[in-house]
Amino acid sequence: MLLAIIGSQWGDEGKGKVTDIYAENSDIVVRFQGGNNAGHTIVVGDKIYKFHLMPSGAVHKKFLVLGNGVVVDPKVLIEEIEKLKKDGFNPDISISDRANIIMPYHKILDSIEEKMKGALAAGTTGKGIGPCYSDKISRFGIRFSDLLDLEVFRDKLNLIVPIKQKIFDAFGEDVNLNTESIFNEYLPYRAYLKDYIKDTSVFLNNAYDQGKNILMEGAQGTHLDIDHGIYPFTTSSNTNAGGICTGSGISPKKIDRIVGITKAYTSRVGEGPFPTELLDKEGEYLREKGKEFGTTTGRPRRCGWLDLVLVKYSCLLNNFSGLTITKIDVLTGMKKLKICYAYDYKGKIIHDFPSNMKILSECKPLYAEFEGWEDFDWKKIKDAKSLPIQIQAYTRYIEEQTKTPICMISYGPKRDETLVIKDFFRGV
Repeated sequence: MLLAIIGSQWGDEGKGKVTDIYAENSDIVVRFQGGNNAGHTIVVGDKIYKFHLMPSGAVHKKFLVLGNGVVVDPKVLIEEIEKLKKDGFNPDISISDRANIIMPYHKILDSIEEKMKGALAAGTTGKGIGPCYSDKISRFGIRFSDLLDLEVFRDKLNLIVPIKQKIFDAFGEDVNLNTESIFNEYLPYRAYLKDYIKDTSVFLNNAYDQGKNILMEGAQGTHLDIDHGIYPFTTSSNTNAGGICTGSGISPKKIDRIVGITKAYTSRVGEGPFPTELLDKEGEYLREKGKEFGTTTGRPRRCGWLDLVLVKYSCLLNNFSGLTITKIDVLTGMKKLKICYAYDYKGKIIHDFPSNMKILSECKPLYAEFEGWEDFDWKKIKDAKSLPIQIQAYTRYIEEQTKTPICMISYGPKRDETLVIKDFFRGV
């Protein structure tokens, strides 16, 4: 069976925890897009793990795969592998020979381009992700299969590095690239990682045909998708369910279930319109209580009420089998809660998420209002019907508006702080 975990908002929805839960009953956990601009947090007992490239199934000692759609900083990957080894894990991981490698000039170019974009800056992490994907598309990329063949690797560097140098010179940047030093820098990475590199598309398809449980872990969220997100304030990869196929070599016919992850409110890092953003004490309350600071950057996240125009569009694009609601505990203690069900754009009611960022920036949220709830003992909650009636009303509205059943509710960072309504791997 193949199950996918996809964020339905702007990332930071809690995908890492949900992936960790489903990983227990999986055989293989796969990252299919993004790079170390992603950050997934796993809490095991009193231990906190923060992964940027490593699939979240690592702490379950599952077989791990970085698909061809991932762009990999080999230094970061090696650091994560070594950290896991020190904690008693020996990750069993394969890296696609078709995955592109982040090079030093990608990171330099990332900061230069972001600076030059001005008002159109996306607020990138500066990890070289966008420039690496740009090189991939323009066919200047270096893949792991190239790194294995040193003659090919050197030939590519001899072609690409002078071109990058001309770009930096044209920008007037004081950057001097040295082909030989880059070549020598990546030799130890090659030596460390060469036994991990394989054709993961063949491996995954064979595993599926053998009846293995495969878990696909998305990074970022649907509305950061390069095609369907809030362009240009997006990431550089396909973060929706379609990215599973292009980023792993799996046929869409083999995707059995797709679980959408939705935070009980909305947050985001980076620039761009945010219709339900709260710039008052309620927004600060959500940020502080929800510990809304980026796993990768440490930047404070912008917070606001749950936006179902956003989530409904994600449901449309991904055809979710179910929704997992995370961080619902953060709303505890708030007297009144709001959920955005539509936008008012200059007197016109909009129910579908607009592609035009100028229009989105001028949209005013229309809200349904709900009673809040006080603190209670979550450990006494055995099923959805035993939840406080206020939470039942809140979650029922989400189901009705999205036409998607809620399959899981997360009320804390730990594994056991989860109400499982339907487990798609186990069929219960």
